Amino acid sequence: MKKFFPPYVRVPLLFVLFYFAVEYTIDSGNQPAFVKYPIVLLLYGFFFLTLIAVEALVSATNKLLNRLLTPEQRAAQELEDNKPLSEAQWYKKLMARLTRSKSIEEEGTIVLDHDYDGIKELDNDLPPWWTALFYLTAIFGVVYLVKYEVLGYDNQDQEYVKEVAKAEEQIAIYNLTAPDKTSVDNVKLLTDPSDLAKGKAIYETNCIACHRPDGGGSIGPNLTDNYWILGGSVQDVFHTIMEGGRAGKGMIPWKDQIKPADIEKVTSYVLSLVGTNPADPKAPEGDLYVSETTATTSNETEVTETVVEEEGVTP
Repeated sequence: MKKFFPPYVRVPLLFVLFYFAVEYTIDSGNQPAFVKYPIVLLLYGFFFLTLIAVEALVSATNKLLNRLLTPEQRAAQELEDNKPLSEAQWYKKLMARLTRSKSIEEEGTIVLDHDYDGIKELDNDLPPWWTALFYLTAIFGVVYLVKYEVLGYDNQDQEYVKEVAKAEEQIAIYNLTAPDKTSVDNVKLLTDPSDLAKGKAIYETNCIACHRPDGGGSIGPNLTDNYWILGGSVQDVFHTIMEGGRAGKGMIPWKDQIKPADIEKVTSYVLSLVGTNPADPKAPEGDLYVSETTATTSNETEVTETVVEEEGVTP
């Protein structure tokens, strides 16, 4: 294993693991922890020097132990280390390093005094991978405890609530400039006072030069009567504002300057002006528009009047 993890591999690997552990523990936003908190650089430096010192100590200890060996033992060890292994031998050696288990022939050296009905217990060492996992779990538990219970960092529920709030803010900012999906097919008449107020503000900014502030009409037609050149339904008025009026002499298209959702508000405000009877209005232009609701109400009234007349009752 030393061939696979020499000091120049172990030291950087352990340092990188320590770095990410610190970055996970310290909340520094979108920048590294040592940038926001320069003292962390001292921590990194101390840990790196500690790794170097430990490696130097281990290396010196190994050299000292190697010197205590006899020349024959040293030669036998070097021969064993450099001897090429078959696939089966390599696997057995790897498993021995991973599990530290004794062979059947060596079990007599680790038998404990416990004896229950002929069953004896072996004193095998814990596998290195299990021991390492145990230590990592303990370290993670300490880091978790300090981060969330001592330093008071947000738990998963709190992080979720904050992330949702942040996403809603970003959506709201995006919707201020994003193209919307309002079209002539789904436009509707708005009646909320806040929508009509926004529509009025846009109307007063862009439309009063041709239609007057009260909608009575000057260069453009009167918007307060029931006569419309291109139709008086909410879809017709929306389409006229979006695409413009009659070619060559009508209103310009506003779709490149006003968002469809805002044109919907302007349309609703314009239709709210119908019947307001401003002073000195422009003469009606176009055709009389009768909404389906008005037509249905008129038909019901005519039927009622006819029934009353036939029964000879004075309404």
